[in-house]
Amino acid sequence: MTAMGERAAVLGELADVVLAVGRAHPLRVGVDGCSAAGKTSLADELAEVLRGRSGREVVRAGLDYFKRAPELRTGYPIGSAESYYFEMYDYDAICERLLGPLGPGGDLRYTAGLRESNARIALDLPVRTAAPDAILVADGAFLQRPELDGYWDLRIYVDVSFETVLRRGAARDAAWMDSLAAAEERYRTRYIPGEQMYVDQVRPAERAQLVVNNEDPSNPTVTRRGLASDSG
Repeated sequence: MTAMGERAAVLGELADVVLAVGRAHPLRVGVDGCSAAGKTSLADELAEVLRGRSGREVVRAGLDYFKRAPELRTGYPIGSAESYYFEMYDYDAICERLLGPLGPGGDLRYTAGLRESNARIALDLPVRTAAPDAILVADGAFLQRPELDGYWDLRIYVDVSFETVLRRGAARDAAWMDSLAAAEERYRTRYIPGEQMYVDQVRPAERAQLVVNNEDPSNPTVTRRGLASDSG
């Protein structure tokens, strides 16, 4: 099997698990993981596989579009790991505008984002109505924090080492920062320490139903940690 064929097989395996979970409301799948783990690419590809296999409506959302405006992050220094972990995301809005409406008793009317990913510009996205059997595939960091954890019907954790986070993330972010060195410094002092707090406190790889080791994106591997119950 070729490398890309191996990735396709993993995506097919994930899709099989997603489609085996039944809910009386839209199925809410969270693709969790640290920075630069490959969450967004995997979620995009999984959504396409699900559309092709099921014909069901698939809603894609990135929680990077639910960040708080910087001026509202006042509890910690804005560049600190604590601000990143505790203040970056608007968990109330995620629950009220996206996850809650698609859950039990929800009205199916959701919004896929509130701000640009840089958090400085407000978005004016329409309120849409999901089909009752829709599948939400949402990606982001910290998805299994207590504020969000109870909303997910299936949790997928994309696992890479912090060495990989630093290497991939700094190379990616150097394009908009002053230099590779500046990007590396931000990862060492802000992103990685914040994500280390999450890993230590929540232990997301142990709690997710599925774990994808994505050190080699062309040849990921899946570890099952237990499947979601077919109810709810």
